[in-house]
Amino acid sequence: MTRIEHAFHTGTGKALIPFLMAGDPTFDLSLDLFRAVLAAGADVVEIGIPYSDPLADGPVIQAAAVRALSAGFRLPKAFELAEELRRHTDKALVLFTYVNPLLQYTPERFFRDAKSAGVDGVIVPDLPFEESEAVRATADRFGLALIPLVAPTSDEERVAAICASARGFVYCVSSLGVTGERARFSERLEELVAAARRHASVPVAVGFGVGTPEQARHIASFADGVIVGSAFIRKLEEQLRSAEPNADDPSQRAINTLHRFAASLAEAIHAVPESAGTGANADKGVGER
Repeated sequence: MTRIEHAFHTGTGKALIPFLMAGDPTFDLSLDLFRAVLAAGADVVEIGIPYSDPLADGPVIQAAAVRALSAGFRLPKAFELAEELRRHTDKALVLFTYVNPLLQYTPERFFRDAKSAGVDGVIVPDLPFEESEAVRATADRFGLALIPLVAPTSDEERVAAICASARGFVYCVSSLGVTGERARFSERLEELVAAARRHASVPVAVGFGVGTPEQARHIASFADGVIVGSAFIRKLEEQLRSAEPNADDPSQRAINTLHRFAASLAEAIHAVPESAGTGANADKGVGER
């Protein structure tokens, strides 16, 4: 069993997947933040690789990328960070990058270095499905999951095609637009997850916009995993901005704050019964975790 598979087979079979930006605001603090959310109950972590033109990201995650790049973070250091995390955890590590830096680095070198660092999967949000075959073949050769995304605009035929070649898990985008916390999600979200579950042999997780334990619990009632990103980074920003004379170290406050938030999300998600949301897909084994 792979580490990603294991993440969806433990406890209730519902996985918390936090996203943080590598190198934000520094390499060392970001490493501590990843460790904090893992210790608090995260089942998988997404390691964001800073990029100067992140088309899928909203202002909160864009700002995180700018901070990391301004501090000198570059793509190869993402492998160093993953390697450091791997020394202390058996949980799944997933890199999140855009297609331009992946191609510039070359897929061969990228997946080789990722595998060497102990990474389990990679998400490339702007890699079109129609152009993904060669990249997926390279990832397969190194034993890494190229995790696909499906959007609310995808019809059943496209969802079926994407899910047929899915590795790791399917990433369902909750709403149109860029990342960022939302009060409401697409009215098609549950329908989209159900469609993905009908056609995928891997778990189905939802991301984009989840910001509270209540939202996470709701999504876990019909999906296998919940991805949370902007809410973590916004809390980090708040702690870094709120430094006052003679106050506690803002870095330690940030670590403690993200640990508590991850723990609250994990408690909400892991309280949802495994049978929740299995629906028609249970007989295909996706719900049997």
